[in-house]
Amino acid sequence: MNTIRQRLLTNWHFMRILRLVLSIWILVMAIPARDWAMGLIGVFFLYTALAGVGCCGPAGCYVPERGKDMKNNIKDTDYEEVK
Repeated sequence: MNTIRQRLLTNWHFMRILRLVLSIWILVMAIPARDWAMGLIGVFFLYTALAGVGCCGPAGCYVPERGKDMKNNIKDTDYEEVK
């Protein structure tokens, strides 16, 4: 129970708030229209916002920078002309 409360109340950033606002807006639009597909998308965004999961966020899709070690490991590529 303590971890669920911590997950809900901590680590809020711009993208998480944006997903929450977007999900509420989508659900408000989907309910009167009785559009189940849009409702499922709204529920998905609501889950990602409340659970704090997803790729959107600080270092969510982090790709490490090429350092000195990476430059030394790159091998020269030999090209062969095909006629």
